[in-house]
Amino acid sequence: PCAGGAAYSPALTDFVFMVRETSQMFITGPDVVKAVTGEEITQNGLGGADTHASASGVCHFAYDDEETCIGEVRYLLSMLPSNNRELPPRVRGEDSTDRLCPALLDVVPADGNRSYNIREVIEEIVDDGEYLEVHAAWAPNLVCALARLDGATVGILANQPAAMAGVLDIRASEKGARFVQFCDAFNIPLVTLVDVPGFLPGVDQEHEGIIRRGAKLLYAYCNATVPRISVVLRKAYGGAYIVMDSRSIGADIALAWPTNEIAVMGAEGAANVVFRREINAADDPEAMRAQKIEEYRRELVHPYYAAERGLVDDVIDPTGTRAALISALSMLEAKDAGLPRRKHGNPPQ
Repeated sequence: PCAGGAAYSPALTDFVFMVRETSQMFITGPDVVKAVTGEEITQNGLGGADTHASASGVCHFAYDDEETCIGEVRYLLSMLPSNNRELPPRVRGEDSTDRLCPALLDVVPADGNRSYNIREVIEEIVDDGEYLEVHAAWAPNLVCALARLDGATVGILANQPAAMAGVLDIRASEKGARFVQFCDAFNIPLVTLVDVPGFLPGVDQEHEGIIRRGAKLLYAYCNATVPRISVVLRKAYGGAYIVMDSRSIGADIALAWPTNEIAVMGAEGAANVVFRREINAADDPEAMRAQKIEEYRRELVHPYYAAERGLVDDVIDPTGTRAALISALSMLEAKDAGLPRRKHGNPPQ
């Protein structure tokens, strides 16, 4: 934890904790900034806990006081192994392994256009509803958290429909990539909850390198050797679906809810592209568009389309998600997937 001025490199640190009003980190202080650029800013405004937690992404956890901060550090350490050659400690509680989660039916709307808070899904699934979210204020469209399932530590990545509809952008991709690499380094299995409409479109995203920076998340998943389980809750569109630990990039087990829609894009957008000529040539373009949208949805976006083509291993009852994840993790407990012999990989920069 950073209780005062920082004298170390956050780039070499797994997690950075900061205390509001007393912790600051910056390369050049406010006086130097003013002298060089003419900009006036306070120490907290330039490098305080909230600034680094929400704007720069340098800080992973920000707290109001040192006592709470130290307590959360202890909680984090209780979930981690003492070194990278050990497994995380297992702490079984009283939460039943076969506990059903009927609340999920109310939390997640079947309508893919309606929003919800993915944190409620995580809370319902994990042991005793307890989890530690990493980078909660930065790139909020992707939630990364450490939790336990049947007492075993797991890393959870989940699209957040309540923020930017859960799209993947540059920040979310980099946030997810680093979290995947951290979990893989310390033998922590990965659980990915997918509800993603795609990558964020935009000139700024393209010019800032969404292709190479988005590839960081893809590379991190492909390079991970820990057990990897993905669950498609609702939407899973295009390249963003592939990046979110799909079977095509090596997920060990891919599950889906009956509300899943795995496709290149939504029915409306796809019909406008695939059937453009028929729509434009029709006497009533709007009626033809509606017909093609319904046709596309009926033939390609029904719940069992993905299972029929091997994109997912099973379509599960949402209420049994916790039990299914615990069962899958138990089956993968002895997974041994060594990497090819090489000096190191060449990740996207």
